[in-house]
Amino acid sequence: MATVSLRLGDLVWGKLGRYPPWPGKIVNPPKDLKKPRGKKCFFVKFFGTEDHAWIKVEQLKPYHPHKEEMIKINKGKRFQQAVDAVEEFLKKAKSKDQSSHNSAEEKNRRNSSEERSKQNSGDEKRKAGLSEGKVRKNMGEGKKRVSSVSAERGSKSPLKRAQEQSPRKRGRPPKDEKDLTIPESSTVKGMVAGTMAGFKWQPSVSEPVKDGDPHFHHFLLSQTEKPAVCYQAITKKLKVCEEETGSTSIQAADSTAVNGSITPTDKKIGFLGLGLMGSGIVSNLLKMGHTVTVWNRTAEKEGARLGRTPAEVVSTCDITFACVSDPKAAKDLVLGPSGVLQGIRPGKCYVDMSTVDADTVTELAQVIVSRGGRFLEAPVSGNQQLSNDGMLVILAAGDRGLYEDCSSCFQAMGKTSFFLGEVGNAAKMMLIVNMVQGSFMATIAEGLTLAQVTGQSQQTLLDILNQGQLASIFLDQKCQNILQGNFKPDFYLKYIQKDLRLAIALGDSVNHPTPMAAAANEVYKRAKALDQSDNDMSAVYRAYIH
Repeated sequence: MATVSLRLGDLVWGKLGRYPPWPGKIVNPPKDLKKPRGKKCFFVKFFGTEDHAWIKVEQLKPYHPHKEEMIKINKGKRFQQAVDAVEEFLKKAKSKDQSSHNSAEEKNRRNSSEERSKQNSGDEKRKAGLSEGKVRKNMGEGKKRVSSVSAERGSKSPLKRAQEQSPRKRGRPPKDEKDLTIPESSTVKGMVAGTMAGFKWQPSVSEPVKDGDPHFHHFLLSQTEKPAVCYQAITKKLKVCEEETGSTSIQAADSTAVNGSITPTDKKIGFLGLGLMGSGIVSNLLKMGHTVTVWNRTAEKEGARLGRTPAEVVSTCDITFACVSDPKAAKDLVLGPSGVLQGIRPGKCYVDMSTVDADTVTELAQVIVSRGGRFLEAPVSGNQQLSNDGMLVILAAGDRGLYEDCSSCFQAMGKTSFFLGEVGNAAKMMLIVNMVQGSFMATIAEGLTLAQVTGQSQQTLLDILNQGQLASIFLDQKCQNILQGNFKPDFYLKYIQKDLRLAIALGDSVNHPTPMAAAANEVYKRAKALDQSDNDMSAVYRAYIH
């Protein structure tokens, strides 16, 4: 994009990497968010999303001159929603501006009326003065002819007589309070108010911002009139939401793997496990400027330092992440020969990103902490593509301070992260999420095979689903895999079956029925028996056609 002359408050189109230009507004950044070094850039809040970023000036275009051009090349639903949000913002700003303009005109009319009133009053006073002068002159000429009593009365001026006759006290009477209340007429102030209320796109510009709305504080910390109401975590680019249950969720405020505005931590980062997920995670950590030392049983990672053992990586790094396949692998990595535990000493940090059961992660936390280490569980929701794109969802629990220390890392690898409280909560939540996903995938496969055997078009079924309430990237991608017979792994079938098994066990532990998950689990077990373990989860389709 060509370089343009821009300033605070301008509406713009901002481009980030390979992503299409998106409508946004140049705003003040949070006070604790440092401006990147190098080329000139602006802090942009994007419409229709929770994203904001430092954008280089050459990647910005003014909104209005390029609106038609951008709408022609971008047809997505979310993009249209963003454009609608801009138009709504402009509509509210225009309404506010018109209101301010009307107020200014009303004030001018009032001022003009007062001026005319003062002028008329002045004319009347001058006339009264002339008349009084004539009266005094006449009175002076007739002084000798009046009696002594008349002379005494005539010695008092009309003004004095008026004062004696009137019981009213001196001073102007108070004006009506309504006359004293004048609406603000500053267009700029109206625009600022519109900006603050408009970012969430729900309250009108005239509504007061509610202190309890975490979504507002999420991305406008430095814009609010009452910054003191924001939680401390938000000043560290985190969002805090308290649910009715009393549990606390902290969500990273930046989708910065997308926006590229990360200031990497100066801590040394270690990473153990370079599988489908780990490889993409490490790539994004390196891309965003982190210093990373890796260990993997079978492969190295270009650009990263190589550790000989897990213990060596932990002993040489400040924070070590791990992402392995299952509970056994997670335990072996920590407790095995030259494992993580041998490198732990006071102050060392360990973050387990594996999807395991709560009992396993609790055991690992206990042994790490017993050596003076700090522990955080942080399993991730997503697949290989989302890992490569830095768009994972991170579910964390355990040491809250460590969670905050991992902020730049989580921003590099994911679009958002949640802090769920004590160790074990993230494991439980992750299993529930994958239980829903795995069951849904089995249902998709079941529907496609039923369509086939009843003579219906599978493609037409997909088209119908994509136009309905179930439409999603996941649905479309997995159906396309099945229709094309392409089961290259994006999420291993064997791992989703493992997660279903653990989720069922979680239900059993609290005596909660999981019949849907149990049925889906049986279908995946059949697919594994058909040698589909190392294929994508969508290969569960083959369990229905064999």
